[in-house]
Amino acid sequence: MRCPYCGSLDTQVKDSRPTEDHAAIRRRRVCPDCGGRFTTFERVQLRELTVLKRSGRRAPFDRDKLARSIEVALRKRPVEPERVERLINGIVRQLESQGEGEVTSEEIGALVMEGLKSLDDIAYVRFASVYRNFREAREFGALIDELNADQKAADARDGGDET
Repeated sequence: MRCPYCGSLDTQVKDSRPTEDHAAIRRRRVCPDCGGRFTTFERVQLRELTVLKRSGRRAPFDRDKLARSIEVALRKRPVEPERVERLINGIVRQLESQGEGEVTSEEIGALVMEGLKSLDDIAYVRFASVYRNFREAREFGALIDELNADQKAADARDGGDET
């Protein structure tokens, strides 16, 4: 593993342990050349994924980019990091288990929206406004009306609204 500080290829693992959800291995590393310390994470990757963008361009799937977009939607929201990590892991697992090496950005966006909808309504609206490219305020209203209708339907299924 290359040292992020000096670029040396000779780094040493000082400590390894599983993450809380056991989906990755967290490794504490040290560089003997500069003394720099850093952490890496090792995850299972079932297959190489390629993303087909709306423009027609293809790009390698980037888990970190997915995580960043979800973090932006969740900025300043009271959602535990463990729940966010479970959401990201779930989306990646779904994509990898589809059997296709190529996924569309629309498929990824739909999975993110589905996950955020169950995690945090505000983050869902934030992500949807970018993903669906909202241009007018009424588009926000339509999405919020959709959320409210879904909530009323869920309340009706669960035996009514408990207020």
